[in-house]
Amino acid sequence: MLPELFWLFFFAGDEGSALKMDMICFLFLSLVPVYSRGQGVYAPAQAQIIHAGQACVVKEDNISERVYTIREGDTLVLQCLVTGHPRPQVRWTKTAGSASDKFQETSVLNETLRIEKIQRLQGGRYYCKAENGVGVPAIKSIRVDVQYLDEPVLTVHQTISDVRGSFYQEKTVFLRCTVNSNPPARFIWKRGAETLSHSQDNGVDIYEPLYTQGETKVLKLKNLRPQDYASYTCQVSVRNVCSIPDKSITFQLTNTTAPPALKLSVNETLVVNPGDNITMQCSLTGGDPQPEVVWSHSPGPMPPNSLVQGGNLTIWRIRVEDSGYYNCTAINNVGNPAKKIVNLLVRSMKNATFQITPDVIKESETIQLGQDLKLSCHVDAVPQEKVVYSWYKNGKPARFSDRLLITRNDPELPPVTCSLEIIDLRFSDYGTYLCVATFQGAPIPDLSVEVNISSETVPPTISVPKGQSAITVREGSRAELQCEVRGKPKPPILWSRVDKETPMPSGTMTMETYDGKLHLESVSREMSGTYKCQTARYNGFNIRPREALVQLNVQFPPVVEPAFQDVRQGMGHSVTLRCTMLKGSPMKVATSVWRFNGSLLAQPLVEQQDYSELKVDSVSRETSGNYECSISNDVGVSTCLFQVSAKAYSPEFYYDTPNPTLSQRQSKNYSYVLQWTQKEPDAVDPILKYRLEVRQLSQRNTIQTFIPVKKMEKGLLLEHILPNLKVPQSYEVRLTPITSFGAGDMATRIIRYMEPINYPNPTDNTCRFEDEKICGFVQDKMDNFDWTRQNALTQNPKRTVNTGPPTDISGTPEGYYMFIEASRPRVTGDKARLISPLYNITAKYYCVSFYYHMYGKHIGSLNLLVRVRNKRAIDTQVWSLSGNRGNVWQQAHVPINPPGPFQIIFEGVRGTSYEGDIAIDDVTLKKGDCPRKPIGPNKAVALPGSGVPALHSPWLCGPLTFFLYVLLR
Repeated sequence: MLPELFWLFFFAGDEGSALKMDMICFLFLSLVPVYSRGQGVYAPAQAQIIHAGQACVVKEDNISERVYTIREGDTLVLQCLVTGHPRPQVRWTKTAGSASDKFQETSVLNETLRIEKIQRLQGGRYYCKAENGVGVPAIKSIRVDVQYLDEPVLTVHQTISDVRGSFYQEKTVFLRCTVNSNPPARFIWKRGAETLSHSQDNGVDIYEPLYTQGETKVLKLKNLRPQDYASYTCQVSVRNVCSIPDKSITFQLTNTTAPPALKLSVNETLVVNPGDNITMQCSLTGGDPQPEVVWSHSPGPMPPNSLVQGGNLTIWRIRVEDSGYYNCTAINNVGNPAKKIVNLLVRSMKNATFQITPDVIKESETIQLGQDLKLSCHVDAVPQEKVVYSWYKNGKPARFSDRLLITRNDPELPPVTCSLEIIDLRFSDYGTYLCVATFQGAPIPDLSVEVNISSETVPPTISVPKGQSAITVREGSRAELQCEVRGKPKPPILWSRVDKETPMPSGTMTMETYDGKLHLESVSREMSGTYKCQTARYNGFNIRPREALVQLNVQFPPVVEPAFQDVRQGMGHSVTLRCTMLKGSPMKVATSVWRFNGSLLAQPLVEQQDYSELKVDSVSRETSGNYECSISNDVGVSTCLFQVSAKAYSPEFYYDTPNPTLSQRQSKNYSYVLQWTQKEPDAVDPILKYRLEVRQLSQRNTIQTFIPVKKMEKGLLLEHILPNLKVPQSYEVRLTPITSFGAGDMATRIIRYMEPINYPNPTDNTCRFEDEKICGFVQDKMDNFDWTRQNALTQNPKRTVNTGPPTDISGTPEGYYMFIEASRPRVTGDKARLISPLYNITAKYYCVSFYYHMYGKHIGSLNLLVRVRNKRAIDTQVWSLSGNRGNVWQQAHVPINPPGPFQIIFEGVRGTSYEGDIAIDDVTLKKGDCPRKPIGPNKAVALPGSGVPALHSPWLCGPLTFFLYVLLR
């Protein structure tokens, strides 16, 4: 950059020596860093929400709530503009829903929230939370109102009543029009092309049902007349909100209009055999206009082996899974839909089981002669009540007597269970009993189950084999849990978890095995715990289950922390590195191995503990690098990584710097004030200087300079002016801190040239406060209350009379202005301050012009201040006015000559009581002098050191020299 600056100096032309001296001072200034102390550098996060996508309107609801209206199907784009240092992180969330078009993403980490094709359910309140670790997070919200208008639905209902003892009948027709919309729709009823209303026709009544108010409108045709048979149209409208067009639906009412009626060709309960072809016919017996007939299946969709033709439903080769309810529905929007339901049952039988109950009154759990015995048999069948059970003994039909009884539906057993009860068991009753379940007259295979009763039939016992009560395996391997069952017959074994309410690996809460062994493949650490095995009640004795427990221990490698740690320390200091085992089985360190840059180190002693430590006695260039600790627990190994160095942390760029501006000579050059703080400067040795590298993005060449530093503290703001940047080029800036150790971590950012179009521009731009961003002005956080943005449409209708403006300076109700509200809780002397963006100085003199409105008998003061950026902020009052000035907007012109980057501040001071509202509008900042005609109290007030001759300050290099003097003093 230096050659370019000297080129500008030598070819300044006729601008004069003063300009040349200014350029030399500017060059010198750009090489000197600026240090700014104080608490204002690390700034808490602030946020503001703006919209950047498709929107119908953004309005103020009541006083403070912002509502963003958008049409369903359009793209929602919300931006969270943040300030603060360090740069805040932004998270979007939504009340009762997801802040994303992806349902699983409940929040979005981005400054821009974008939802394509927004749906009505995505409306609601969206929150932007910005936090940077300084102070409390900033939270802003906006309500998104999604507008839509569905197609209306028109239904017709009619009533017939006898009048005068059945001499004649009156027919009344109700046309009900229903629609879903936001905002509530407006309904218009038409007969043909004629719009209907109450006053037009005594036979017409239009009303809204209370329980659906705003969504339904009913047209009542009382005592139907011949002229009422006509075409009726329901037109719905949301008044072109979001450019949503009107929608309508038409119905032709005739003397034959009637609701649908149906007749079904089969019974409401239909039982069929698997493999059959069936047809169910649903015939229309009435309805005008012609109803539409629809078949549906519950649960689940229609079977793939089915076909619907009109009202006929045919299912080929029907399967068990095709069972269910089949609904035939006819709709023509007249009256209620006609419905017929068929419960289709496909015969099936499965899972034949038995139970042995040794004693009916349950005084004994063993089979004993002289006591009662009950054998129970059950199958899962459809239809369950049609199952027929037959009992056989030793291959022959059982002979029933007063000691041999057949019972069904025992309350202690599953429904439709058949039991064979033997009274006073005798030796002759021993034998093999067979239970056969059949569907009589149906081609369904029989199911049978066999039970042997003898002196060897004994209840089960269960135990865990020796050495199998605790099983230890490694993660990822196979495990086998075993329980031994003795007895005759042997029932199945049910496995479940005891210490965790989690399912088994199969996904069910229990698993069944017949050999007593539970096989678990590829076990994980989550599968550790206690497992219970117990005897099933079916296919065995109907007695208290026998139980046993097995402990499964899954060994897994250690889980350690830190996985990675960046350790910074000054040269010559010691550091202790610790690698800790958080989890593991077994939970102790068996071995630990330390390496430095890949080379093995002497191993520290390991006792029975869950961590390993290494001490680095002195941090230096030789001892800086990668340290690795590998911890083993005899099952596996995990590693902690440490990066040890005396490198300085990276700088943190200050992103709240104002936009770059054109130079004074309009020479297609611009300057940029680069600002930053240093992250944790006390963690390492003092920073000696910064290496600055600047590269134009379209080129490869990099200009490198060094910025010396005398003393660095946490929170210290550093500045460096980048001069002579080319319009409209962008630049990459790299900034690296350097200590006695060497170069630290580098920070990179891109500088882009932008004309400051959204804020008051010193080149000549007027802020009328029409945009919610209020031209970049912000409320002072240190004052007593805030300025308020409003217009005639949003102002409080109950506000105090005889104070404040009725409209803005334009006189239109839509025009906005800023004002202070003097009513309670405000008290005398309370101040509200509105602060402009920071302006880079590009001229010697400026003129601040604005309109003010000070009407009311308790008006306080309106002050204009200029804040100059220096080692600290210096506020100077340059204009002030107090008292009632009438119900009129007046204009003020205030000349200023700031010596450096500056802000303007409007300060409103509350008077003695509530009739003291003050307003401002149309703020303009122009280069050059103000208009010369005197206006009211305007008076130029010289800022300290601004170069006004009365101060008798010597000028060495023109006006910029004072700025240099401020920086160096």
